[in-house]
Amino acid sequence: MIREPAVAGAFYVGGRQALAAEVDRLLSPTPDRTRALGVVVPHAGYVYSGAVAGAVYGRLELPGRVIVLGPNHTGLGRSTAALWPGGAWRTPLGEVPVDLPLTAALGAAPGVAPDPLAHLREHALEVQVPFLQRARPDVSIAALCLAHLSYPACAALGEAVARAAREAGALVVASSDMSHYLPAEEARARDHRALEPLLALDPEGLYRVVHAEDISMCGIVPATVMLVAARALGATRAELVRYAHSGEVNGDVRRVVGYAGVIVR
Repeated sequence: MIREPAVAGAFYVGGRQALAAEVDRLLSPTPDRTRALGVVVPHAGYVYSGAVAGAVYGRLELPGRVIVLGPNHTGLGRSTAALWPGGAWRTPLGEVPVDLPLTAALGAAPGVAPDPLAHLREHALEVQVPFLQRARPDVSIAALCLAHLSYPACAALGEAVARAAREAGALVVASSDMSHYLPAEEARARDHRALEPLLALDPEGLYRVVHAEDISMCGIVPATVMLVAARALGATRAELVRYAHSGEVNGDVRRVVGYAGVIVR
């Protein structure tokens, strides 16, 4: 089963050579690259959030196997934890194989079910794939599209993700933007209230603050699940690599979307 690109030519350029050049420019690898247990990366159009995502991926010694967690923006599908079951993900750069053993390990977790429909038009996972392809051409992935979950459900899924990642030596990628459509200074302040528990490796605190303060972080569930998994894998620190907002690109600071790139080790 091939997952065809849904947002090529919209969220990122649709031509192979142009996309490779764009991603390579955004990646800007650094000499102090590191192995990570988990990351948070944004998923807006590359013109807005690509530099933040590239700053994170450019810092990583990317392993050959990656678990990608993203929110379900479209409402499609029947499962709250929708697994892409097999085959490959196609982008203009080519195909990334689905890691079948890693996918099977995730599929054994309570609440996880194969559900391709949830993935068909979802951008949050797709926009990560070209970065993974350029950073690690032999990469394989397992992909979960997550609807809203309670904190106990996030914690249980995070433990299952940790078991799968530990066995595979896989990186856990959480795809999320931050506040949506607020004045830039308000967005920055609210986003940093969410980032504080994230950087303190406190998944329950992250989940609680975002919900209590109504912070419109669309990937709160993927980020919480990733942070639970990273802690179970032995994480001891997190780093904010870069923060930005859409107004820095389009000049409109009255209604911005925030973007944060975080590495968890």
